[in-house]
Amino acid sequence: MSGTPAPFFGLLDDYVDEPAIYLGDYIATRKDLTEASNRAAAFLSSLGMKRGDVIALWLPDGPTWLQFLFAAASHGILVVPISTRYRRAEALHVIALSRAKAVVAATNFLDVAFAQIARDIQGEAATLEHVVEVIDPTRFHAGADGHLEAAGQPGDLLCTFSTSGTTGAPKLAIHDQQSCRTHALTVASAFDIHPGDKTLCALPLYGVLGFVQAIATLAGGGACVLMPVFKASEAASAIERHAVTHVFGSDGLLDAIFNVPAAKLSTLRAGGFADFAGLTDRVMRTAEDRWGLRLVSVYGSSEGFALMAARSPSEPIEARSIPGGRLLSGEMAFRIVELESGAPVPPGATGELQIRGYNVMPGYLNNEAATARSFTSDGWFRTGDFAYAQHEAFVFLSRIGDGLRLRGYLVDPSEIEAFLCRHPVVSAAQVVGVRIEGEGDVAVAFVRADRKIGETELLSYCREGIANYKVPRRIVQVDGFPVIDGPNGTKIRKATLREHASQLLSSAPMIT
Repeated sequence: MSGTPAPFFGLLDDYVDEPAIYLGDYIATRKDLTEASNRAAAFLSSLGMKRGDVIALWLPDGPTWLQFLFAAASHGILVVPISTRYRRAEALHVIALSRAKAVVAATNFLDVAFAQIARDIQGEAATLEHVVEVIDPTRFHAGADGHLEAAGQPGDLLCTFSTSGTTGAPKLAIHDQQSCRTHALTVASAFDIHPGDKTLCALPLYGVLGFVQAIATLAGGGACVLMPVFKASEAASAIERHAVTHVFGSDGLLDAIFNVPAAKLSTLRAGGFADFAGLTDRVMRTAEDRWGLRLVSVYGSSEGFALMAARSPSEPIEARSIPGGRLLSGEMAFRIVELESGAPVPPGATGELQIRGYNVMPGYLNNEAATARSFTSDGWFRTGDFAYAQHEAFVFLSRIGDGLRLRGYLVDPSEIEAFLCRHPVVSAAQVVGVRIEGEGDVAVAFVRADRKIGETELLSYCREGIANYKVPRRIVQVDGFPVIDGPNGTKIRKATLREHASQLLSSAPMIT
């Protein structure tokens, strides 16, 4: 799939008259995007920016975002996206860490004056020379006149993705032009994206899943239906209006769209999602029963790209719903190793998932220590995920920090969650562990239910159906789970649940 190395900006060379962007009533062709990117490249040159420099984009999704991405690629400039959820301190950290020379920022978005904030922090960011203010990111930036020969090379760094931001300072995973181009073409092929197709781009471009779905769509000759702000009703309307064919996101995002009253989504042909909210079964069955859409579970990360692995739409729903999948390219590889020794484990045995291939980042930007910790001595990236191999695919279980060691047995919390959800009144479940001195991990479950249900009833249900060491110490009914909105969707805050569980066990350790 990679073939001869080629720069990223060449993805727009074909199908020049096909649409590239839809945003409300606005339409831009691939030729429009190319010409706008050339003007932006000339503008960046007028600022003195050159190959190897760094530019930050602090913008909502829109034509300007993609315009400056391709402009930077043509120059060999690294793009560092900044989340529009970030505020002053977080933006300063990213700009300082990346050593950005310029930041392109919106004048105002959702009542936040991003450009003014960027100007305010200029004095604290030693490398920041320019703040480019964008009044209307829903249209192309005017740029500048003049023709420049493209200087970007396949090996030039293209973009970064933040690895966190919810706890501690984020690291920036970097990817080069060739890897981005290769992955865009790989995903377009795997999900059958062609000219005339349209992808609902409801996730922000600054996140790895939002970015990958957009560049894959363009690589296949399709068009991106952009949404600067996600609203389920507007997303459903956009799907109907533009005859959208592809959709990617989190289970929570798709569930919200699918529950829009009288949603007409029959044009959807393919898509995938990650399970962040425990809604996989409902989302998959709704999609297939109502519109014949065979969604698949997908897997990825900032360090190894979103959509690096996926299930096949030809599989039955029970298989398609299993997190993980087959790698999308023969130029990627995975292995499962024992945590302590690093030795390979046999198929079916649980261990850490490690990956390598074109899709794996060369490292974290300006953070050699974190890079060194993340790779093995023989060059494999440590994902920090529990998984096991199964028929040339892998099954993702949980983050290693979320796994439980119950009475000496390694237990995936999703196994207990799935069992609880089979109870007739339980609609969702989350299981976390609390470390108790002298005892080790203890499981605590939080459940949402259709009616009030006693804890003793749920504990009895567990004791009758699963091994005794898997039975939670406490099962607490809640109205909802604590969540945080991230670039790839809404995620449940396991750390907050662990805090609640710890407090619960301190005050009432056991129900008998």
